[in-house]
Amino acid sequence: MKNTYFNLIDQTYYFPQEGFDLREGNLTFHDISIKHLIKKYGTPFRLFFLPEIRDKIKRARNLFNRAIKKHNYKGEYHYCYCTKCNHFSHVVSAALKENVHLETSSSFDIDLIRNLHKEGKINKEIIIINNGYKTDQYLKKIISLYDDGFKNVLVVLDNKPELKRLLHLLKGTGKKLKIGVRMAINEEPQSSYYTSRLGIRHNEIINFYLNEIKENRNVILKMLHFFVDSGIKDNMYYWGEFQKALKLYADLKKQSPTLNSLNLGGGFPIRNNLGFDYDYNYMCNEIIKNIKEACLNEQIDEPHIFTEFGKYTVGESGAIIFEVLDQKKQNDTESWYLINNSLMNTIPDAWSIHEKFILLPINKWQNEYKRVNIGGISCDHSDYYNSEDFNQEVLLPSFPEDDEEPLYLGFFHTGAYQDSLSGYGGIKHCLIPAPKHIIIDRDETGNFVDYVYRNEQSVEEMFQLLGYK
Repeated sequence: MKNTYFNLIDQTYYFPQEGFDLREGNLTFHDISIKHLIKKYGTPFRLFFLPEIRDKIKRARNLFNRAIKKHNYKGEYHYCYCTKCNHFSHVVSAALKENVHLETSSSFDIDLIRNLHKEGKINKEIIIINNGYKTDQYLKKIISLYDDGFKNVLVVLDNKPELKRLLHLLKGTGKKLKIGVRMAINEEPQSSYYTSRLGIRHNEIINFYLNEIKENRNVILKMLHFFVDSGIKDNMYYWGEFQKALKLYADLKKQSPTLNSLNLGGGFPIRNNLGFDYDYNYMCNEIIKNIKEACLNEQIDEPHIFTEFGKYTVGESGAIIFEVLDQKKQNDTESWYLINNSLMNTIPDAWSIHEKFILLPINKWQNEYKRVNIGGISCDHSDYYNSEDFNQEVLLPSFPEDDEEPLYLGFFHTGAYQDSLSGYGGIKHCLIPAPKHIIIDRDETGNFVDYVYRNEQSVEEMFQLLGYK
């Protein structure tokens, strides 16, 4: 039989692939039997495979350091993890085992930093990049870190009034904080806006430095920051913004001898389909080569390079597993698989911004395939999987309605932002509970271990939040 689901995948993408294989006809994820976890824990559940986090950090760091060595680059490379991507203790702890630095986005992240230090997971030498809009509360907490002996706290200014508010808090203290400046980028052509709302216009930064930063004794400029929201891609748009940032860095460096760091922000993509193709090695080499050439041409020192990888760090470590409860034929062309939770609640990016994830069945790979839509069990019309902008149908194994074994589906590489955006626990649409949360790691002997981080949300928990007794 040539029209099985396995044949479809193997002929289209080739299979197995990195992270995915079959064992006894059922899907494995990083050599973990998903079917075994289903039998053990039931569905639905979220899954985090922590070793993948550490592997991702090692890969990126090795690629950048190899490029630095290849091009005889004089600056250093620093890997930062942006905490907003996933705040869970087990996730952040896994990243910190690889000696990463941290990037924060709100005042409450500073409380997280303090907690990590209290638990002995970080020391006061760690570099802390403070991004995001700075409320007075946020600025006060950043200063308190400096007061408590954190030696590498750096405030990235998102707008010019932030400096005034920071200086007001520092007035008369004799303190001298390290700062950076974020350059606002031009948005992509298809965007509704010409310039990003984040950062300071690039043509205003030099004068901003000369008039408000240079002679001030309370701050010292160390970093230029820029971030392209669509990610680090090998296209004209990215390289155009990249070159603009390099030119600004060179011009700013000539005015500010203390400036020594260029922050590329985040943006390394992750695999969101089985046909994903991205040359990480090429991009690292191109980034280093371009920075070095620009510095040689401008006769300035090569800067230290910072990246703030969030989705790249944790995205591919996550998955969510569902069971198909029912199938419906609504008309001559549209078939539906209904899963045992809500897609709006559990994978909000797929629902809201048509973010792509790797969707694979766990079982029935030898069945014939068909086109179906995937719907959640909430009462909202929009609770379905937006796999494509104009076509929501996907190809999945077919099965008879009286099949004793359900079809199980997995959405993979969901480790970034989905819990943050949907709100972990809390109250979900139609009072559909947050699913069970499973962690997989290696023990001291290298064997895989799995455990329940949190059980499925209970009725009592939800009612308590809603004010019912």
